[in-house]
Amino acid sequence: MDSRRSLLVIALLFISFLVYEQWQMDYHAPKSVVTEQVQNQSVTTNAEMPASTSSVQGTVDNGTHGQIISVKNDVVSLKIDTLGGDVVESSLSNYAAELHSQERFVLLQNKPDAVYVAQSGLIGKDGIDTTASRAAYQVEGSDFALAEGQDELRVPLTLEKNGVTYRKIFVVKRGSYDIEVNYEIQNQSGSAIEVQPYGQLKHTLVESSSNMAMPTYTGGAYSSADTNYKKYSFDAMKDKNLSIDTKAGWVAVLQHYFVSAWIPNQDMDNQLYTSTGNGLGFIGYRGPVINVPAGATETIKSALWTGPKLQNEMGQVANHLDLTVDYGWAWFIAKPLFGLLNLIQSVVSNWGLAIIGVTLVVKGILYPLTKAQYTSMAKMRMLQPKMQEMRERFGDDRQRMSQEMMKLYKEEKVNPLGGCLPLIIQMPIFIALYWTFMEAVELRHAPFFGWIQDLSAQDPYYILPILMGASMFLLQKMSPTPVADPMQQKIMNFMPLIFMVFFLWFPAGLVLYWLVSNIITIVQQQLIYRGLEKKGLHSRKK
Repeated sequence: MDSRRSLLVIALLFISFLVYEQWQMDYHAPKSVVTEQVQNQSVTTNAEMPASTSSVQGTVDNGTHGQIISVKNDVVSLKIDTLGGDVVESSLSNYAAELHSQERFVLLQNKPDAVYVAQSGLIGKDGIDTTASRAAYQVEGSDFALAEGQDELRVPLTLEKNGVTYRKIFVVKRGSYDIEVNYEIQNQSGSAIEVQPYGQLKHTLVESSSNMAMPTYTGGAYSSADTNYKKYSFDAMKDKNLSIDTKAGWVAVLQHYFVSAWIPNQDMDNQLYTSTGNGLGFIGYRGPVINVPAGATETIKSALWTGPKLQNEMGQVANHLDLTVDYGWAWFIAKPLFGLLNLIQSVVSNWGLAIIGVTLVVKGILYPLTKAQYTSMAKMRMLQPKMQEMRERFGDDRQRMSQEMMKLYKEEKVNPLGGCLPLIIQMPIFIALYWTFMEAVELRHAPFFGWIQDLSAQDPYYILPILMGASMFLLQKMSPTPVADPMQQKIMNFMPLIFMVFFLWFPAGLVLYWLVSNIITIVQQQLIYRGLEKKGLHSRKK
């Protein structure tokens, strides 16, 4: 298979991949594998289902709220409503809302047209969050900030009710998006009480914003003892509620580059659930019923991640939380590639140069396959006169023609698939790189040189796509043998233009990778062909 046909195979495989991914996004929303349960606990009643209580939805539906306090460290600033202790806003200090903007990116927010809130509370027999009211906490102060030289800040919200003191304690740490949300319950009522913790993410029901060039996902996800990571879209929530009992686990809402996730106590049994209503989707967890004897103090732990998809940090917060950086089926290739990209960037301090470095390393590792591909193509070209003679001799006798060709391949020790198999082996690596560039928040607003100020966005002047198309055209023209079939020849003549137009909307980082890859391929091709010429295996006659 000559290099022009190789380009055709690349195009077909790549476009097929993109079409498949888009189809998955648009028409194949994941359905749940649901554990149907019959529970006798009071939390299963309509009055105490966290996702369906009017009190939980009330902060948006009727504008009811308590005091809004600010809690921040050096990377994230939270706004917390003292009515319920919900996190109604998270602003990320290190991430601009738009390129070169002074405004910070806001992840959690509570607006009439865009609701994305992290709620939590205590329900159950003696719960303080019910359909009638949310817990109305008191707090000393309104603005809390991690001081210079301080590694941890603890902000307690306090409620005293019926002889019981409830403290909802927010703990922020330096440089961390992992927020501890703990309950401390002091029972001085004279009798035992029972409460059940829950945490949920409330989000306006939206469709994933994506296109064929840059598919992205906005929706739910969860992890359980049986499932390391699974998306659960808003459409899936509307079709059927999730209900899974699990040890540990977590729930999350994902969007491009960012994630918010509730991580309950990983040593307890939890129930993961979803619900929808009033244009809102809920994904959350319920912990076990906690008995607090009279005179005792009980602590209930949980954590909230609200920030960028940082793989290493998320992996330390909870098992499999790093899988929200979703590389698809090629994750086992993409993760080490990202590690290599990160390593090179730490040396060169430029993500564009890091992409070039990764491309050089990948093409270097694949050089033996590339050499095998071109060597096989050269041997196939040497056999073209004999094959043409066979076609003239056997005419329409395809069976005889096939037998003679296989005999010729065997005698000449030529593998007719030798030019194709290396290409197929390289496709998973390319797809892994594609998803690495799509998912890495580190590339968001990352500049290269000159006019490329954001490697995660398309080239504003389309210079890289044009150069990429020109490199494909040059690679095609340098192919030693033209395609014999007229239809294939017409298709191949238009392929660089088709790819150039297609890549106009691709992130600049991915186009940069393809451009550099083409340039390296041109150099490798020339080196290989010169070596083959010395061995008499290659002719440059057109």
